[in-house]
Amino acid sequence: MCSLVGQLWGVAGVAVTRRIFLTGTVVTAAAGALATGSTALSSALAEDAPAAPVSAAGVADAALDQALTRLVQHPDGPPGIAALVQRADRAVLHRAGTADLATGAPIQAFDSMRLASVSKAFSGAVALSLAADGTLSLGDTVGKWLPGLPRAWSTATLRELLNHTSGIPDFSQTEAFREALLKSLLKAPPPRVLLSYAGTGLNFTPGSKYEYSNSDNIIVGLMVEAATGKSYESELRKRVFGPLGLEHTSLPRDAGVPVPLLHGYDVAPPQAPEDVTHLFAAGWTWASGGIVSTPADANAFIRAYVRGATTSRPIRRAQFEFRPGSSEPAGPGQNSAGLAVFRYQTRYGTVYGHTGNTPGYTQFLAATASGRRSMVVSANSQITPTTNPERFAELRQIYTLAVSAALAR
Repeated sequence: MCSLVGQLWGVAGVAVTRRIFLTGTVVTAAAGALATGSTALSSALAEDAPAAPVSAAGVADAALDQALTRLVQHPDGPPGIAALVQRADRAVLHRAGTADLATGAPIQAFDSMRLASVSKAFSGAVALSLAADGTLSLGDTVGKWLPGLPRAWSTATLRELLNHTSGIPDFSQTEAFREALLKSLLKAPPPRVLLSYAGTGLNFTPGSKYEYSNSDNIIVGLMVEAATGKSYESELRKRVFGPLGLEHTSLPRDAGVPVPLLHGYDVAPPQAPEDVTHLFAAGWTWASGGIVSTPADANAFIRAYVRGATTSRPIRRAQFEFRPGSSEPAGPGQNSAGLAVFRYQTRYGTVYGHTGNTPGYTQFLAATASGRRSMVVSANSQITPTTNPERFAELRQIYTLAVSAALAR
């Protein structure tokens, strides 16, 4: 298990489908992994409608289904994976494998799961909301709001924190952090203590280069608290969870994950997969990686966030100024970094979102600029280019296929 915790930041044929039609929405799942009854998205269901004629969208959906099935069939693949794809008002849940090896239950759209670094988009949503109403400014410095942090960090701005050009070292990459984590997996220290593991210097002059750092979003959360006089969690509820109707999304401090849940696993054959859903407290990642949500809520969030629902037009224009820089792990196509959002340019089109990985989970959320087309890909094991390059390449191809399915006509 120690080796797993050390990775905390590494970070068959066409599936036959059965469709559950909702009002303006369709949910599709692999027939071999269907639960009895509905997926709990709606109580008004009409099942087993006639199949539509083959279309570009149908071809894209089938290719995605095949890829999901292949991934879970590998001994070192995740026990389960789901891709929630929405085209306008039509949402389709593609899935393969299982959410729970003990029961064999399929993944559902309202299963709770850890979003890992996708949480950074949530911190961006709060900060950009505050920038829109004038409580914060993108030019505000760390020193202005958090004078108690290391002096070397004081000139880094909110803009530089949000696009990972602050130069502030990543606390989670230090031996001090790993030692503290292993000593107290289920009880995390306050966020300021997390930053103490980063030292007191800078890796480079703020604004001069890109370097992904979990420290950035911890500081964003603390700036939110300093500017509002309220907890970061309360501002999340006020500015993101509430307005966007995210009833199954939270930022816990403990290791709890609400039921029903998508179990997370450590997969290291020939050993049997180990359930690590409750391995560590979310407070160890807080604003940089602690959000717990569901595929359905994550989809609602990314559609609204990308279209600018949590900020103003001028701030959104600033958010969508991109520079070279990859999410961690990389998303599909060519990656570029904006303010708490990444641009993914693929051969099928361009989408915007975030990725994340943590023990038990690997995530990819993205939407078109209008928010009309979106995708949420969730695997219940940690897959990174460092720990499993072959499976990660396959997973990244699934991201691309999810983009294809979302953008298909």
